[in-house]
Amino acid sequence: MTLLQSARILIPCVIAGLIPPTALADEDLEQRIHDLEAQTEALADILEMRDANQDTSNSKLSIGGYGELHYNKLDAEDPSQDINEIDFHRFVLFFGYDFTDNIRFISEIELEHALAGDGKEGEIELEQAYIEFQHNETATTQTGIFLIPVGILNETHEPTTFYGVERNPVENIIIPATWWEAGAQFIKQFGHGLQLNLALHSGLEIPTDTYRIRSGRQKVSKASANNLATTARIKYMGISGFELAASVQFQSDPSQLENDGLEDGTLYETHIAFNKGGFALRTLYAGWDFSGDAIEAGTNSADSQNGWYIEPSYKFIDKIGIYLRTSKVKAARNQDNFEQNEIGLNWWPHSQVVFKIDWRNRDHDLDVETGRDFHGFDLGIGYQF
Repeated sequence: MTLLQSARILIPCVIAGLIPPTALADEDLEQRIHDLEAQTEALADILEMRDANQDTSNSKLSIGGYGELHYNKLDAEDPSQDINEIDFHRFVLFFGYDFTDNIRFISEIELEHALAGDGKEGEIELEQAYIEFQHNETATTQTGIFLIPVGILNETHEPTTFYGVERNPVENIIIPATWWEAGAQFIKQFGHGLQLNLALHSGLEIPTDTYRIRSGRQKVSKASANNLATTARIKYMGISGFELAASVQFQSDPSQLENDGLEDGTLYETHIAFNKGGFALRTLYAGWDFSGDAIEAGTNSADSQNGWYIEPSYKFIDKIGIYLRTSKVKAARNQDNFEQNEIGLNWWPHSQVVFKIDWRNRDHDLDVETGRDFHGFDLGIGYQF
């Protein structure tokens, strides 16, 4: 018997017991008891409805998040380029709501660098906000703001899921992760671990004074939509612990301006992620091909920007793992042409909490940027829930 059912029985009896039978005439007593029973029944119905709504709401609502604190101590050839700072790099909250079993809302809000506002280092960003329609067991559509299906880190970038305090430079400079756009995405599972993503979405607005890809992210803030972009990915996960994927994105005018010497851009990306026992391997290549008179005539070869990395790692036990990573980047800005080598260790005291330490060495390709060459270490702590 539930508490509400008990209340329906006990409350009238208790109240009736408090009224001496001699205090009221029989008819008055019966009427008073009848009124109390009706009021108790109505109150119980209200409480039952409230509890039911709370249970339903709680079961439909999901909350999560992640965050990471970084300490960087990097010594450059030019002391003016040294970095010695501590930064709460990201504080992120997830909110989701299931309208039905097949229609749900997913969102992500991020505060970068702890403090946002005029003249402050940080930003508050809406990185995801989409409605997902589950058509059947194998087909899904997402509409709204979503993460672009390219690379390894862009869709899965919680700090407990990767090695190194800082994200790898290829998936920062060439793939401008975290990278989100607004539009619609269709996802199809074909069985045997094969998945197809097709997306039509807002595009980049790359500045033609630098041709820096990361600076082209509009972040869906009154974004120019003169030229949309399309992204397609095919991914195979049919073998346990193995992922092979390839993505292509095309935008007819990545600057969103006509007749400026930047005509179109195509991104090609492929990667392998393998995990067996304690050993894991990640390797990725990504490259942009741009066309147009101005970008092709430039002396910095901005029409072809690319990068790759290879990262073997090994977990001695479930809680401790080490990694090596070599990265090579060739991009538009002089300072974004370098090779970086690093080694580090992750310690997971809990599966959702990680402590990290790494040592990095970066050598720039161009003589004018050798002052930026550095070596040093990073410390970090991250969590997700």
